[in-house]
Amino acid sequence: SRTLVFQDYALFPWLNILDNVAFGLSTKSNDKNKNREKALEYLNLVGLSSYKDHSISQLSGGMKQRVAIARALCAEPEVLLLDEPFGALDQQTRENMQNELLRLWTRSKKTVVFVTHSVDEALKLSDRVLVIGGKPGRLLLDITISHNRPRDFNDQNLRNIRNQIIEKLAQPELFIG
Repeated sequence: SRTLVFQDYALFPWLNILDNVAFGLSTKSNDKNKNREKALEYLNLVGLSSYKDHSISQLSGGMKQRVAIARALCAEPEVLLLDEPFGALDQQTRENMQNELLRLWTRSKKTVVFVTHSVDEALKLSDRVLVIGGKPGRLLLDITISHNRPRDFNDQNLRNIRNQIIEKLAQPELFIG
């Protein structure tokens, strides 16, 4: 199974936080109490259990994204698809969410496919970076990153990987159809 987290959260404004997280479980089980208990576990995982009764409108952008991630993880997918989930966030919230995602990944070890336009974000979060471009879209680079976390961006090898990606992205002939 797969679960997708969008850039714009895709939360239900008429449901409270707990019910948003539990929503996907209703297709797996009719036990509402069990579903809410499991949803609360994942809200706790993202640090939002104390907000379980709040409405979506009462949350910041970063909190909404953590709710969306909790909902996705709660469904216990084999693969978590994240399509620029932090793109609309301010830099501080974005960095906090990146660290939160790494913490959650360390605990769950789920396969995560993360789409981003930020080279630094890809280097911070990924064990493997695929650079895709061109028309039609094709694989331009496939790089494995074996550096320990947290990543040291002053490390020359990591800087070389970053430069390799940026140089590839700067080649305009690769993106002309």
